[in-house]
Amino acid sequence: MKPYRSMLFVPGHKASWADKAVASGADAVILDLEDSVPVADKAAARETVRETIGRLREQGVRADVWVRPNPLDTGLFGADAEAVLVPGLAGLFLPKVFTAEDVVRIDAVVSHLEQREGIDAGSVGLFITFETAVSIAHCEEIAQATPRVASLLGATGPNADVGRELGFEFTAEGLETLYTRSRIVLAARAAGLHHPMTGVWQDIKNLDGFRRFAEDSRKLGYRGMVCIHPSHVAASNEIFTPDPKTVDHCRRMIEAFRAAEAKGSAAVDFEGQHIDIAHVKTAEGVLALADAIGV
Repeated sequence: MKPYRSMLFVPGHKASWADKAVASGADAVILDLEDSVPVADKAAARETVRETIGRLREQGVRADVWVRPNPLDTGLFGADAEAVLVPGLAGLFLPKVFTAEDVVRIDAVVSHLEQREGIDAGSVGLFITFETAVSIAHCEEIAQATPRVASLLGATGPNADVGRELGFEFTAEGLETLYTRSRIVLAARAAGLHHPMTGVWQDIKNLDGFRRFAEDSRKLGYRGMVCIHPSHVAASNEIFTPDPKTVDHCRRMIEAFRAAEAKGSAAVDFEGQHIDIAHVKTAEGVLALADAIGV
């Protein structure tokens, strides 16, 4: 999966909101068929989302388009997938997964629909959100359930699904979710998924709080935020974009190491720091991220 600094939720039944989401500068938009769509509007929302995916594809928008279907255990997932598996869909943003078996079953459905719709095999990704105690307890197996898994979401937030499931009391400092968020980052990296995401920040007007939460998440190893309001996108993009000074530092470090290597040295004193191949590999990762984002 390409690196996303920001993904923005959009109620699936509100077609015009998708255009606002794209205009916000989000790297990806998530057309939601789950919590933000009233039960009475679910069927109509499927058709709206299908049309929106086609329209955005025709417009050639920069943002990737994902869809959050209803969970597998609701009986609504099949109809959701039938409606939205069309060209232009980057993948399914899966809520309330429980086990790796759930992911394998969904993978089979997606594979069938890809073939039926003439979509390249394996091109529709699965983004796993950890909102249940069972899924968090099995996050390692879930992360590796199928090559179709593109990324993981270390979800947190007051009074939402994961908070109710785990029974924690949300704080801005996040110590109550530090273990689960850290474990999900580890599961992602162990599965070769280098761009885990976190979210969501529900206090819409508290942008300072959002920034602190995003910065803390970046330090923990997350590479972007799932947002619920357009006003959060710019801050998320800024926080998860490598700083130009850091990028320049990494370029100079690599150049210094390669020059020393050419003279037969496996380490170099770079601006007072001992640098060897391990540090160079880390720097190369920063440059790869910067290049992917376009810094």
